[in-house]
Amino acid sequence: MPLVAHNALPTFDRLRQEGTRVLAPNRASQQDIRELHVGLLNMMPDAALAATERQFFRLIGESNPIAQFYVHPFTLPELQRSQQAQAYIDSYYEPFDKVREEGLDALIITGANVVGPQLDNQPFWEPLKAVADWALDNVTSTLCSCLATHAVLQFRHDKVRIPQGHKVWGVFPHRVVNKQHPLVNDVNTRFDVPHSRWNAVTPEQFRDAGLHVLVESAEGVHLATSADGLRVVFFQGHPEYDTVSLLKEYKREVLLWADGQREDYPPFPQHYFGQRAQALLNEYRLRLDKARAVGSDLPAFPEPQLADLLDNTWHDTAEAVVGNWMGLVYQVTHSDRRIPFMDGVDPGDPLGLYGD
Repeated sequence: MPLVAHNALPTFDRLRQEGTRVLAPNRASQQDIRELHVGLLNMMPDAALAATERQFFRLIGESNPIAQFYVHPFTLPELQRSQQAQAYIDSYYEPFDKVREEGLDALIITGANVVGPQLDNQPFWEPLKAVADWALDNVTSTLCSCLATHAVLQFRHDKVRIPQGHKVWGVFPHRVVNKQHPLVNDVNTRFDVPHSRWNAVTPEQFRDAGLHVLVESAEGVHLATSADGLRVVFFQGHPEYDTVSLLKEYKREVLLWADGQREDYPPFPQHYFGQRAQALLNEYRLRLDKARAVGSDLPAFPEPQLADLLDNTWHDTAEAVVGNWMGLVYQVTHSDRRIPFMDGVDPGDPLGLYGD
């Protein structure tokens, strides 16, 4: 069932315009359908705050026909914000104290910008631990995205991410390696996932921590779960990305180079730009070099032309996985089948996936 527009968040209007079904609260109250309350801890920087919000709202809203979804965005006050971004947060986001008091069925934690190689000295570190620890005891399942996965692996399992020799950047083929888990039920056994990261937690680190790897590739793990199979779900890739997300990241890097804030010209994200798009970008670089050489105005980046040449090879699978996740959360919170940790008992193997 649809998202419920339970406040004036602009994302609801944006999603309606795209064709996503969004109910007004008065219409939602007239339907005899159970609710699921999903928190979104959005730690993304100002420029990506609203886009990330829309991406996850969209996946949730498209995911499952069994419930009405109330999504509650919140962030950490320790993250530095511009005046404009803070005004947006103050207007539309909820304080964590309110979220904690009213409770959640599920929680999504996004990535964040990091300054320097270490995670445990970042301003979000202790507040993030507090939210994740609360969720462990009070929320059916938490989905960690990219950097949030790295952070949770470090503070909960002592697995420190490893810097890579190059940025893992592009759209990469992946394979399901545990076909029995319900998170990958009816999902293609091979599918693409975007990645954008300088660091990685390796498959060996995931497995040494007692976690279950479900999907991986030559670039590493994409999808894994906690030992019980549900309490924590880990994404190392970015299945929530829009078709143009990597294009916008590439544009940002090109403009940083043109402004002298990056030494090398950025390489193409792997497996993302086709031949026509690459030819267009190579032509743009020639015009850019010429303009810089003579000191003239820089040519406009050809974003609209490039956007028409891009393919999305990951969204359907992302929607299916999130739909399966929402279905499992619903099964736990609105059925007689209880997962033991909900009652303060050791989680063990609540889904019956890993033997006796």
